[in-house]
Amino acid sequence: MVMDRNEIGRTASPAKVFPIDVTAVSQGELLEDLEDRLERSEGFCLATLNLDHIVKLRAHEYFQTAYRRHTHVTADGKPIVWLSRLAGRHIELITGSDLIDPLSAVAARLSVPVALFGSTQETLEQAGDVLCERHPGLQIVARMSPEMGFDPFGPEADDYIEAIRQSGARLCLVALGAPKQELFASRAARLLPETGFVSIGAGLDFLAGAQIRAPRVMRALGGEWLWRMMSDPRRLAPRYAACFAVLPSLFVDALRVRLTEREGRK
Repeated sequence: MVMDRNEIGRTASPAKVFPIDVTAVSQGELLEDLEDRLERSEGFCLATLNLDHIVKLRAHEYFQTAYRRHTHVTADGKPIVWLSRLAGRHIELITGSDLIDPLSAVAARLSVPVALFGSTQETLEQAGDVLCERHPGLQIVARMSPEMGFDPFGPEADDYIEAIRQSGARLCLVALGAPKQELFASRAARLLPETGFVSIGAGLDFLAGAQIRAPRVMRALGGEWLWRMMSDPRRLAPRYAACFAVLPSLFVDALRVRLTEREGRK
């Protein structure tokens, strides 16, 4: 079943729990919808909501504005899934990293040209080669790595958007990290309406071996954050402390939604 754009989000987590609705209920339905859009040359913009994003969304209105322009939002993190279920809405965990291979397979099958944007040039080369080996026929037409300090609103961003246009890419995997990747993707998607933009965070680094992803069992138990923090505690410990700080209020909001809906059914 292909999801109509007006239907997406109606069964998602309400704004009373999160600043932005989670619109993708399952990975299967999401991929079906994205494939349909790629077949019709209809662009899209996909973000993956996690606690770090919620902290940033609460602090920066411009980030909320950019996020609201996205056509698809997934739950990227067990806390988002658990809180949604507490509120009475069952959604699947769908990370940016887990979308790379399925989308590459779709792009190869439909002959959709792909651009890789972000990370380092070395990572883009290695990750691109891995994807081409896994998905015969995949066309990677651009591998672009902005310099440190890249401004998603600056003239350099305009140049990159034009370069993506000229490359012919109709699917762009954006690996800049939040909030830059969502800001860039939101802006680029409006200017390139036939191209799909997917923010994937460290996904290409995992493919290239530049970073080691948490073991599957650790991810299943919701401990990927701990794995990542141990790899870079000085940088990531403050980030995760801020994430934990928002959990109590989110828990209360989710519980209130659940109780309100229960009362409404009586």
